[in-house]
Amino acid sequence: MPGRAPVLSLDTLVRLRRGLGAPAAPRRLTVPDGMTAPLGCDAVAVPARLGYLVMTRLPRVGCVYADEAHWWWLVPSDSDHALEWPAPAHYATGAIIPDTPQDPALIHRPDGTVPYTPPIPLYLTLCRLTDTPPTWSRPISA
Repeated sequence: MPGRAPVLSLDTLVRLRRGLGAPAAPRRLTVPDGMTAPLGCDAVAVPARLGYLVMTRLPRVGCVYADEAHWWWLVPSDSDHALEWPAPAHYATGAIIPDTPQDPALIHRPDGTVPYTPPIPLYLTLCRLTDTPPTWSRPISA
């Protein structure tokens, strides 16, 4: 009959309800057009409040993305090998970033064709800003 709302089955209502509470799908940061990532790509995130502080202390900066909550640096794959990135930094293998409603915006693109920020200067900068000793300088306990 005209003017009447369609009748929804219980299955449809359950699917709609599940869709409302579903978390945002993980997203992958992309390498900008014209750049290549011959070493693969991972990402390191810091809270947005630290983003500018990190950026201004690095001698060379690759691609940096930002949203309201985080700033993300692209680094070569496996840049977490033998390193414990200091909290509150987050290391994202494959440059997959979780739970973001939108793609972060590219806020810095380096000259050249590779998107990487050198991981050791980034790591040391984060250690300094968080008062965390680098992994290799910590005492070893037996």
